[in-house]
Amino acid sequence: MKKKILKIIDSCYFIFKKIIPLKTYRYAVCGGSNLLLDITLYFISFQFLFDQQNLDLFIVVLSPHIASLFFVFPITFFVGFLLNRFIVFSESKLSFKTQFLRYLTVALIALLLSYICMKLLVDIFHFYPTPSRFITILITVIFSYIMQNKFSFKAE
Repeated sequence: MKKKILKIIDSCYFIFKKIIPLKTYRYAVCGGSNLLLDITLYFISFQFLFDQQNLDLFIVVLSPHIASLFFVFPITFFVGFLLNRFIVFSESKLSFKTQFLRYLTVALIALLLSYICMKLLVDIFHFYPTPSRFITILITVIFSYIMQNKFSFKAE
């Protein structure tokens, strides 16, 4: 399966070969795919699952944009980890456990960063949640790429 996915991803690399390295290209394709999944699930959960209504968990009430953020996180976390481990950073010699714990650490920091950005953009600046999610994603993608490359999956 890994070979099939790499073949599909790498089939368009010739277009970008002169501008970006293969690993960056693969990260962009895998991350972009996971991003589309994230945005799609976020939109569906915000609009339909939580129906733009607060989620009362008895001990805390989550606004629909924050509830959607937390709902989508575990799904895109696991998809992102698997794509990064087996497709993008396959040359890393770190153990599965080490990579997973480091990826989890970076992902949780990115989730906190997303939470802060969403609270600022939606609750303070009154932007609509879906475009706010796009802006937040841009910020966290840059942070995540640097951290995944230099920390989670670093080639030793």
